[in-house]
Amino acid sequence: MKKFLSACVMGLAAAALTTEAMAVEWNVSLWGKRRAFTEHVEKIAELVAQKTGGDFTLNLSYGGLSKNKENLDGISIGAFEMAQFCAGYHRDKNPSITVLELPFLGVDTLEQERHLSEVLYKHPAVAKDLARWNATLLMPSPMPQYNVLGVGDAPHGLSDFEGLSVRATGGIGQAMKAVGAVPTSMTASEVRQSLDSGVIKAAAFAPHAHMSFGTVEIGTWWTTNLNPGTVNCPVVVNTDALDALSDAHREALLGSVDEALDHYIANYTNKTMKAWGPLLDEKGIERVTFSPEVIADLKAKVAGPAEAAWIADNSARGLPAQELVDLVKKTLAE
Repeated sequence: MKKFLSACVMGLAAAALTTEAMAVEWNVSLWGKRRAFTEHVEKIAELVAQKTGGDFTLNLSYGGLSKNKENLDGISIGAFEMAQFCAGYHRDKNPSITVLELPFLGVDTLEQERHLSEVLYKHPAVAKDLARWNATLLMPSPMPQYNVLGVGDAPHGLSDFEGLSVRATGGIGQAMKAVGAVPTSMTASEVRQSLDSGVIKAAAFAPHAHMSFGTVEIGTWWTTNLNPGTVNCPVVVNTDALDALSDAHREALLGSVDEALDHYIANYTNKTMKAWGPLLDEKGIERVTFSPEVIADLKAKVAGPAEAAWIADNSARGLPAQELVDLVKKTLAE
């Protein structure tokens, strides 16, 4: 009996050790706080834990693992296994996906932005570009067209942007420069302080960011239809960590992407966008709407030259730049 009990104890101990060894924890580097922009990451963490009975968990950290401009660097050295970043924060590190930050692409919905990103992420040149950082693209963070919220007198014509310092990155910055504004690149976390101190007078964000980073608390005006573009902010995973997962854990992760993105878009549409208009009213923020003719003129001045410059610059890098632009246009047309 003693031998039997001893064998049982040893067997249970071995089983416990095996179970413990099978458990996997990934660290995920985000920034700011939980908001519409991170809901797909929150959701995929929930789904992965559910599907694996807690054997695979994603530990989400909002700023505790890395600075937001250094998330791709952290992924490259395996400092953490998953991260979100914005292409416009470091265009030289991820030039291929900045094609989606060109101004006036003509994306109208979150669903279009999602599909466009997913198609582009599968292109071999894009995968190769991110592979330089030991990164595999997992899912996009679809965002609506950016608009500008500012302090002081509202611009009632494009000429009123002349000399205005605006936080604007990528193609949005190019659009601002075309109307005489002075685009400034900074991370979202720096914007409110820069507005408070007068370093900038306006910021181009999607609605959720104006809400999350406090610009809506001090803004006096908001452009409703400038719609110069958006930024592309994918979620990536460390390729070695992905390859090291068991088949079951890898399926739990990859098989949860669609549901996580569905949740993200539903949340953004039904909560963030529905709250935005009433919040502008509550804060007494003036809405500035430009005529279709003005917007068409701005697009004509900005879109073509920006695209040509992007193709020239990135062809010189060795990217199939024209092919990537054509893919984006073909996907949107379809």
